[in-house]
Amino acid sequence: MPLQALRTVAKSQNGVGAFILQCKRLDFHYCDWAGSSKGMNSFLQSHLPAFAASNPQIEITVSPRPRKHPVIKGTYINGREKAVCVRNMEVKEILAKAELLRDANGEKLRKAKKPVKSANESVRGIWDP
Repeated sequence: MPLQALRTVAKSQNGVGAFILQCKRLDFHYCDWAGSSKGMNSFLQSHLPAFAASNPQIEITVSPRPRKHPVIKGTYINGREKAVCVRNMEVKEILAKAELLRDANGEKLRKAKKPVKSANESVRGIWDP
């Protein structure tokens, strides 16, 4: 019996093999006049083109916001928005905040009550001295 190659490619299941970035849009708001936007203005001129080129799956918008502090807003596929004020921050700090919003999933932060979650409960039950 001769060997035959597979005719179909196996489908990925449960998201294995496919990664969908949760952040779909980043909005950069700045002010031309205010001193608190100095770092944001230099970020927009020097680092934003490289950041946008390395993240083509994210829609990036830049808009002026006169007489307001600079803000970065992230919009996620679950419909939520997160905003981070970047007033008086340096370029590297603003880049770190933009990466933080890019990597976030849009969910609210919640406290972990138990550090380990399991679908199967313990066979022996809860320990009692």
